[in-house]
Amino acid sequence: MPVKMTVNGKPVAIEATPDTPLLWALRDILHLHGTKYGCGIGMCGACTVHLNGQAVRSCQTTIAEAAGKRITTIEGLSPDGSHPVQVAWREVDVPQCGYCQAGQIMSAASLLAKTPRPTEQQILDAMDGNLCRCGTYVRIHEAVKKAATMTPEPRKSTSQVKKG
Repeated sequence: MPVKMTVNGKPVAIEATPDTPLLWALRDILHLHGTKYGCGIGMCGACTVHLNGQAVRSCQTTIAEAAGKRITTIEGLSPDGSHPVQVAWREVDVPQCGYCQAGQIMSAASLLAKTPRPTEQQILDAMDGNLCRCGTYVRIHEAVKKAATMTPEPRKSTSQVKKG
């Protein structure tokens, strides 16, 4: 029986065993090759995607766990590369080899969606576990901070606004 989910805004039905890693369904069945295989044990972050907005390691997430949920891959983050994290990545010139960058970007985008103005420690915590073999961590951190300045300040609800 096919496993149904929404990938990059489109409903899909994946014909595979329920214990198939989401990574392989994305790459081999749906032909979305932006999500990379790094270590296969969830330790490097190269395979990071969003599952209902939360950054997860797709090599450790089965299609059964993803059933009925929204999956966003690097291809779905923005069709034209205009997401603030992608723009900041280019402006700061983060990538060297580029292999880990999709996972890095997806982790950063998840952080900024939940915490639009993260502290230094929140950035470090969110990006911890995303390995960069080229060692561009300083530029990655700088790009996350830059992307945070490129998104509009969250609006205060009317109950938070002082009248006076």
